[in-house]
Amino acid sequence: MTTVTETPAPATAPAERRASSRAAVFALARFEARGLLLRTPVLIAFAVYIGWTVWRTRTSWDGFPALQDADRATQNGPLLVGLAVLLCANQAVLRSRRHHTESYFGVLVVRPWRRTVAHLLSVVPVALLAAVCVGGQFTWEALKPGAVGHGSPGELLVGPLSVLLLGAFGVLLARLLTSSLAAPLLIVLLLVFSMFTSGFGDGSRARWLVPAVSENSFATLPSDLLGRPAAWHALYLAGLALTAALVAVLLSGGARLRTVQAGVAGAVALTLVGAVGQSRDVPPETTAARTRVSVTPEKEQECAERDGTTYCAFPEWEPRTGDWAEIVADVRALAGDPERDRPLVVRQRIEARYGLSDDSALAPSARPGEVTVGTSWGGNRVPEFAAAVAGVLVTGREEAVGPMCDGRMVTVMWLALADRPDPMSDLRRVRLGDSVSGAAIVVSQTEPMNMTAAHTELVRELLRRPRAGIAERVRAHWAELTAPKVTTDRVARLLGLDAPEEKDECL
Repeated sequence: MTTVTETPAPATAPAERRASSRAAVFALARFEARGLLLRTPVLIAFAVYIGWTVWRTRTSWDGFPALQDADRATQNGPLLVGLAVLLCANQAVLRSRRHHTESYFGVLVVRPWRRTVAHLLSVVPVALLAAVCVGGQFTWEALKPGAVGHGSPGELLVGPLSVLLLGAFGVLLARLLTSSLAAPLLIVLLLVFSMFTSGFGDGSRARWLVPAVSENSFATLPSDLLGRPAAWHALYLAGLALTAALVAVLLSGGARLRTVQAGVAGAVALTLVGAVGQSRDVPPETTAARTRVSVTPEKEQECAERDGTTYCAFPEWEPRTGDWAEIVADVRALAGDPERDRPLVVRQRIEARYGLSDDSALAPSARPGEVTVGTSWGGNRVPEFAAAVAGVLVTGREEAVGPMCDGRMVTVMWLALADRPDPMSDLRRVRLGDSVSGAAIVVSQTEPMNMTAAHTELVRELLRRPRAGIAERVRAHWAELTAPKVTTDRVARLLGLDAPEEKDECL
């Protein structure tokens, strides 16, 4: 009789079990990541985000972006994706409870806390995709021929970190509450909280508690004068996302793991460090630099002379001097002989003492022959600058242009617009109210100008006539056309027009 002896299978080594568990975690993470990317809310969110980004970036900043503004413009879009990820990640964790399959996971090598890790890892590919979108948007802006300035890595990280943070919160919420309504209610609360914090002033520290922090000002400042704690805020978001993720692991049965306990402590410390850093006041050296560029910009600028005009710009805006020079040359070419070769100084000026909290108007320059240009360009800024150049050529000083309310305004506006590709469109764009009839305010970087209804009537008629004929009359009668207190009727006769029928009263 033959005896069969069975040899027991060797016990699985701890290292092999850990390797098997890790492999299972990554396999589950890949499965959940694929499912998360294909969920309808996430697909819709990405479609809306990408569509809006493409549509807006085509014409953003009229093709002349400052990259220290363009980096902040990448932050709001990923929030939509993040909210969709919060909802879908939460539903993915609760799927086994909804389908009553939770008990089957007890026979698997993947413990509950490891399953939570897998769900948290599934958010990472979505965040990386959002990072690709952010990088694409910013690169598009940076490659525009009119781009100037420098972007901030801290500002660019806000979008992807927001997706990570909201995804981690979705997983954490599923470990706290098993109701499927918890995630939609949290999204509503987050939106309300965001609206509440947006009402805080720029000096409030509470506004930095939300992922994307906008500014109330449309001013563009040099990149080293923004005073935004971008790096600290990115650190705060990273710490908060890591804290939410590790707490979710703790609540899933990982409380006994010393590594997780130490990680939670480190993540909380990281969050606190970022929160304290981002709540600090603007550094004194930044405040002093803001005052210098506002009060004495000539000490911070580099100047270059071109065709009788000196162009002074802050270092980041030096590439723009060529665009300014084209406008100055066009206006000079139409002026009378005494002023055509008059020395001018085009100086870039900003009001930076209030940071990004306020849009303050600039006082007109009192220096003879000096024209103010701002930090924005393209679109309406071009005819506004042309009007400013024409005003200085006619009056001699920028401070004399604003109070002007006589027939010289006709000469100023014709000089500014006659050489433009679409002068009637620019006339509409440069006027407050977008009209080409009646009295109106002409927008300027400094003090606005006034056009009476009679001025508008004459300018409209001049722009319809051949430019060469009008230019000849302007040169022939330059002294009288630019004389203070010249009447609008007299200007009309000198330029070969009938007397205006509209009222000649300034606003």
